Amino acid sequence: MGAAGAAAAIAQAIKASGAIVAVEPADFQSILDQADSPLVVCATGGFLSKKFRYLTSYKGLAFFTKSDMPLPLTSRVELVEAKSIWIPG
Repeated sequence: MGAAGAAAAIAQAIKASGAIVAVEPADFQSILDQADSPLVVCATGGFLSKKFRYLTSYKGLAFFTKSDMPLPLTSRVELVEAKSIWIPG
């Protein structure tokens, strides 16, 4: 796939998924603290070092973060473990 095809695929993915906001892990934790019963999708991966990726929704927006260490999630969080999380762009 050429560069134009890749750009079109990314644009289509963004249209399908809506806005995804990348935040720092501390800000992600703050968003979780504000939600009543947050649903969090988590996936691990990485080429040279293990990274933890997290995705949640809050007030109609999707928030994403990645961290070198697992985030400390409270028992209020419903956790879904995924094989991967792909973020367009």
